Amino acid sequence: MQAPTVLRTAVLGSGLLGLDLVERMQLSAYLSCDLVVGRTSHSPGLKQAAELGCATAAGGVAALLESGQSFDVVFDATNAFEHPEHWGRLAGSGTVLIDLTPTRGGALIVPTVNGDQAAQYQHISLVSCGGQAAIPVLYALAHHYRPQYVEMVATAASASVGRASRLNLDEYVETTQGAIGEFTQAPTAKAMLNISAATPPPPFRIAMTLVAPGAEQGPVNDIVETAAAHMRTLVPGYHVTACTVTGDTVRVIAEVSATRGRMPIHAGNLEVISAAAIYAAEQHAHATSPAQALKELAR
Repeated sequence: MQAPTVLRTAVLGSGLLGLDLVERMQLSAYLSCDLVVGRTSHSPGLKQAAELGCATAAGGVAALLESGQSFDVVFDATNAFEHPEHWGRLAGSGTVLIDLTPTRGGALIVPTVNGDQAAQYQHISLVSCGGQAAIPVLYALAHHYRPQYVEMVATAASASVGRASRLNLDEYVETTQGAIGEFTQAPTAKAMLNISAATPPPPFRIAMTLVAPGAEQGPVNDIVETAAAHMRTLVPGYHVTACTVTGDTVRVIAEVSATRGRMPIHAGNLEVISAAAIYAAEQHAHATSPAQALKELAR
């Protein structure tokens, strides 16, 4: 039995999201974390990454490029303002850049919708946490009906929304809205984000509304639950809490609770996009495995 292809990876960003990526890679048979890059040397996240056994560096993308190492995959868990520079500096290197920031630039990938296409692209956009949580359900409904209007309202606990995310709220809304429109083909699509300071912090919540002529409660229930079940294969804490049809209006509410050790339970928004990032990277590993290479040569 041939050993799996293991891709060398680096993480830009040493926050909670970056650390979760590190832990996921340590559990993956296809990915190795070879460098974690933070903004400053006194970043607590870099210390924790080192404790997890990863090489670390400070200084952003410049430090990554100056490390003298080559990487198959780089995860960008920084912010939407810096991402275009990161792609500009990595585009010619052959590295796959997976964007966890709400920047509209790379190919839009949502694992349970078009994840099988991830290996085709060098620059991948994961939309946003709200997009990753909502698009599987919205896409499934739009596949059966022709929505005239689609709306998504995400609510995240304040404690799970870091400084970079707060700076990128406009980009979050714009990118998520555009992706929802693209995946559903609805003539009107809207996205909103609420940040809740409630105590205790609430789980990540996504409220979806579609105006879809012909929608009926029974079939809609089946469509939504099937989409949710597929999501749980990647994000176990994903659950639909309400699904109603009134006339032509479908309303669905889903909640995502984090289930991983480092993540607080209310940080489902981080867990859903972290899972998507690892999935996309592993698709590249599968595509470059020895068995796959032999299949390509045989064609």
